[in-house]
Amino acid sequence: MGIGELFILAVGLSMDAFAVSICKGLAIGRASLKGSAIVGLWFGFFQALMPLIGYFLGIQLSSLIQSFDHWVAFVLLAVIGISMIAESRSSKDEEESPSLSVRAMFPLAVATSIDALASGVALAAVDGNIYWAVSFIGVITFTLSAIGVRLGAIAGSKYKSRAELAGGIILVAIGAKILIEHLSEGI
Repeated sequence: MGIGELFILAVGLSMDAFAVSICKGLAIGRASLKGSAIVGLWFGFFQALMPLIGYFLGIQLSSLIQSFDHWVAFVLLAVIGISMIAESRSSKDEEESPSLSVRAMFPLAVATSIDALASGVALAAVDGNIYWAVSFIGVITFTLSAIGVRLGAIAGSKYKSRAELAGGIILVAIGAKILIEHLSEGI
């Protein structure tokens, strides 16, 4: 994976955190720079940590899945992406707490980064550069989450479903690209 692809992957993975950040900003009402930074740090840290964990798990399994690793990467990214697309179409709105405490933020940070864990496994399957990936994912998620809090405080929740839809489409497209590239190598 090149730097451009890693950037696109990072943006796609950060869309869940971005959407939740918009809701958090809406709940807070008036987003301070400190509040935006706190939310960004929580989401950015966990979005960077989870693919690192997934990558090392994937490396441990690589010898077992080497002959079909491209399918593993495709299926993982497609499932995550389709889930995000379906969630963007859901009409149920979750009530968000204005609290930025550990008790409020920890579960949100973990929940929004589970897909990043699976992407780490996918990166191991395609020999992706995990250090660049973790850096891109963490910084981009931090930035978009901080912006999301501000947007939520200003504009409300109308962008949440669009962010999830865009993220889902991006992840499915990356998974398809990995699969197509691998399958075309044999031609």
